[in-house]
Amino acid sequence: MTEQFFKEVNSGILVKIKAVPNSSKNEICGLYDNALKVKIKAPAVENKANEELIKFFSKLLKVPKNSIILKSGDTSKLKTIYINNCTIDKIKNVCANI
Repeated sequence: MTEQFFKEVNSGILVKIKAVPNSSKNEICGLYDNALKVKIKAPAVENKANEELIKFFSKLLKVPKNSIILKSGDTSKLKTIYINNCTIDKIKNVCANI
């Protein structure tokens, strides 16, 4: 596992994501060009995929949805999210098998 897809900032973590909307299920698939490849069930219309991505990471990391902010990539498949009050260890545990 490479550590280039996330970075500790202030009291949280920035995570680079390559989102794949309209998938059969929500799942982390591995790495893609220094980003975490994440399949999302929701379509990329009316912000549904972004909302599903935040909901997915909220459940995965056991943090409130309002602790996750989409920093960039609102209409792009390449996104950066900020997860407040998250540690590098939490990210590593979630991504341990990639």
